[in-house]
Amino acid sequence: MDIHVDPQFTPEEGPLTDTRAIKRRLLDCMVHVVGRDPDDATERDWFYALAYLLRGILGERLMSTARAQHRVGARRVYYLSMEYLIGRRLHKTLLDLGMTETVRDVLSELGVDIDAVAGIEFDAALGNGGLGRLAACFLDSLATHGYPGYAYGIRYEFGMFTQRVEQGQQVEQPENWLRYGNPWEFERPGAIYPVRFGGRLVRAKEESGVERPRWVDTDDVIAMAFDMPISGYRSTAVTNLRLWAARSSRDLDLKNFNEGNYIEAVRDKTVSENLSKVLYPNDATEQGQQLRLRQEYFFVSASIQDILSRYAKAHGDLAELADHIAIQLNDTHPALAIPELMRLLVDVHGMPWRQAWEITGKVFSYTNHTLLPEALETWPIHMLESILPRHLDIVFQINEEFLKRVHTIAPGDVGFLRRTSLIEDHSRRVRMAHLAIVGSRKVNGVAELHADILKTQTFPDFDRLYPEKFIGITNGITHRRWLTQANPELSALVTDHVGEGWKRDLTVIEGLVEKADDPEFHQRFRSIKLRNKERLASVIDSRLGLHVDPAAMFDVQIKRIHEYKRQLLNLLHVISRYNDLRDGKGDDLLPRVVIISGKAAPGYFMAKLVIRLVNDVAQAINNDKAIGERLKVVFIPDYNVSAAELIIPASDLSEQISTAGTEASGTGNMKLALNGSLTIGTLDGANIEILEEVGAENIFIFGLEADGVEDLRVRGYDPWKYYQKDPGLKRVIDMIGEGFFSPDDPSRYQPLVESLLKGGDRYFLLADYASYLACQRRVDEAFRDSDEWTRKAILNVAHMGKFSSDRAIHGYARDVWDIAPIRP
Repeated sequence: MDIHVDPQFTPEEGPLTDTRAIKRRLLDCMVHVVGRDPDDATERDWFYALAYLLRGILGERLMSTARAQHRVGARRVYYLSMEYLIGRRLHKTLLDLGMTETVRDVLSELGVDIDAVAGIEFDAALGNGGLGRLAACFLDSLATHGYPGYAYGIRYEFGMFTQRVEQGQQVEQPENWLRYGNPWEFERPGAIYPVRFGGRLVRAKEESGVERPRWVDTDDVIAMAFDMPISGYRSTAVTNLRLWAARSSRDLDLKNFNEGNYIEAVRDKTVSENLSKVLYPNDATEQGQQLRLRQEYFFVSASIQDILSRYAKAHGDLAELADHIAIQLNDTHPALAIPELMRLLVDVHGMPWRQAWEITGKVFSYTNHTLLPEALETWPIHMLESILPRHLDIVFQINEEFLKRVHTIAPGDVGFLRRTSLIEDHSRRVRMAHLAIVGSRKVNGVAELHADILKTQTFPDFDRLYPEKFIGITNGITHRRWLTQANPELSALVTDHVGEGWKRDLTVIEGLVEKADDPEFHQRFRSIKLRNKERLASVIDSRLGLHVDPAAMFDVQIKRIHEYKRQLLNLLHVISRYNDLRDGKGDDLLPRVVIISGKAAPGYFMAKLVIRLVNDVAQAINNDKAIGERLKVVFIPDYNVSAAELIIPASDLSEQISTAGTEASGTGNMKLALNGSLTIGTLDGANIEILEEVGAENIFIFGLEADGVEDLRVRGYDPWKYYQKDPGLKRVIDMIGEGFFSPDDPSRYQPLVESLLKGGDRYFLLADYASYLACQRRVDEAFRDSDEWTRKAILNVAHMGKFSSDRAIHGYARDVWDIAPIRP
């Protein structure tokens, strides 16, 4: 290869679609950054050269964005989240910059395949489920529309875990996504902050006579920043994601080292750096809980210190802090940011308590993501006292002043005081959701039903205290990732008929409604779906050694494994269907491939047992020659963004079957519907709003509604009656409990059976079973008519305009953050 590398080359040279200029820049990165001769470069080398080139472009735009915002004194939102499930970046960044075809041509000239290069990239292991994916979608929308935003998280070295399946069981392995380095990030060794733990409080009076506590004798960890610029679609604005890595304040104890105590010599370094090793360390033990608490505080302390440092450079006077910044707490994990800001304002900057609290209450807002009481985070007082004594002291003071206010509103109502207190009396724990509510100006649910339940069931007392505080902003997804990138053929078909405008404004996609009865459009739509199914079938065959028929219905449930999400209900239907086929009663049942994917938390025994049952059921059904291609069950291991991009475009049926009143919103339902998958689901979360948008005739709804669930719970739910009354249900449960699917260990699934029959069936599987089966029969009938099914699928795509993360971000910007777009 004849290479000319210009030593005077500057990144600004040449437009982004100039093939010659991009080729020159790419070769420059290969030689000067990667340090390889292009003639000897591997696909990995080309990936890194290209990623460094794109990082440079994003870095320039990040600087331009920051300058433009600083020039006008823009009010900015800071987004705090423990997770960012951003996926692979190469194709998405090329798409955003409009460089895909240019780079494809350049690499082709160099004899390199762009798809092979993109396949080298690891998914960034910075998240696990919907919480992290939502945060990633929001970053895309902030950048696309030029909102002044800045995000903070943790740079997890090993993510959550890589999931393998061995003998049907989930096995966790480190998710070593950084083994070759991360070419998208900028290391910022100048952006470091001390984070303090332990120690004790000393109270002393100042010369003014004011008594101030001093936090002394602490163990310190250093937080160092890594910046990842996040692009928006065809936008010159760039949003920054700043991630914190833990570094020891004492790298090496030279005395111990010289005495031969090599392990002890690096003990402090090892312990300190554990804070950013993994996402959500297993909290089944006291040590695991302490690590998680330390991790949460490490993240918020570094972030709040950085926010104040950035503010001081731009504005100076902390009294005006709330006029210039908003901070969004993505669930309760960052709730310690509230006492941390108070600590910094009062202890470090000497601000009076009342003024600091007034500012804090105007700065923060809180997004709630869970309706399950046990999932509302709490921390033991003894643990906070040991690890964060000053913050516990601040929480106590916040609570004392808050309860004084409560007492004036409900004098003598001891029950009201106990229910709203930040401290849970009987367990002596701090309620982090209560802290987040009291310390925030706005609290939002993430779907209409969710927001209503928050006000009427989960936090009714707080709604009484702060009726103006609670609002609803339905979640959304970035259609640029989940349709334009994940399903390029369908994206092109949409563009052919409604133009390019839908990529920045998803409501434009409603123009597809007029194509719902167009035979030619039907044929193109079905052909695209079939090719996506063939692609997934090929991957299933190559990775799992299982042949599935792309002509069969692909019935998909992809989400975190949890009892309330009811993967077990899905399996009850699968086994019932299997029994009908074995009994010769399934002549009206069309061939179906049931696809399940998701991870269970390492310490969540029941969820991991469900995964094992999925695989045992799959083993039995897939090897039953009498069933053949009429029913297959597939568990796809290690679900992540890249897996979702493969599965979602291939789905025919989207399983959204959580118990009504338990799912805050869900976003998988939106992604699947946007790709033409019909929903079977309960009236839960955003399913309700999808029903309103697509129409009752284009969705399959079953089961109890949230009010019905609560009513049945109050009246006394007896799952045993359903079990005894329905012979088909009894047969299915007995097969699970008596070892039909685990002949080597007949009692293996007794815990699941007992949770249904003796444990009260907490998530009402048996109550919804008959309705679910009847609904699945309607699904079979509808799928038999391919024209009508295609019509329904097209209308689902056409009516997804509401569910864009752009719409959600516009809502936050207007109703919560009070920020406006600014273009560089």
